[in-house]
Amino acid sequence: MTVADPSQAVARAQVGAGDLFFGFLKVGISGFGGVMPFARRMLVEERGWLSEREFTEVLSLSQFLPGPNIINVSIIVGKRFRGPLGALIASVGLMLMPFLIVLAIAALYGRFASLDAVRGGTAAVSSAATGLIIAMGLKMARPLAGSAWPLLIAALGFIALGLLRVPLLWALLVLAPLSVAIAWRTRR
Repeated sequence: MTVADPSQAVARAQVGAGDLFFGFLKVGISGFGGVMPFARRMLVEERGWLSEREFTEVLSLSQFLPGPNIINVSIIVGKRFRGPLGALIASVGLMLMPFLIVLAIAALYGRFASLDAVRGGTAAVSSAATGLIIAMGLKMARPLAGSAWPLLIAALGFIALGLLRVPLLWALLVLAPLSVAIAWRTRR
């Protein structure tokens, strides 16, 4: 990757471990999930560590690799500027605040879980999350409306997991190959 602006090359060569840590710490503080726009703004617009093209390449590679894209981006960028230690520093910076916030929330929940308001609040959040999952499942099922076998697989999964309490791994080991075999046979 070539750098068009020589002054940008000097700035890139001077990206320190502290810069990586605090840059990604700021991104991590920006929100839980969905922080890629903040990372792009920090990397491309604010700090100029990556060009638009380089960011797109890093993001493409991150999407190909296993794991959350934003963590992959932090590791790739950290390694680019400070090697393996930079990868560690950038990823720790990214995950530190969300980790501490979750720990604080867990401690608060542990302390106040017995309060009716807290139980009601967690029940409400749980209900909302369940509703969102069901709504997304229904949206994803719409294209399958003309075929009965996906509904059969879904019903078998519900019976196995929800009613019979079969462990997820065992249900997947049976239902995934069955689903693939049926799909392969019906598409022939």
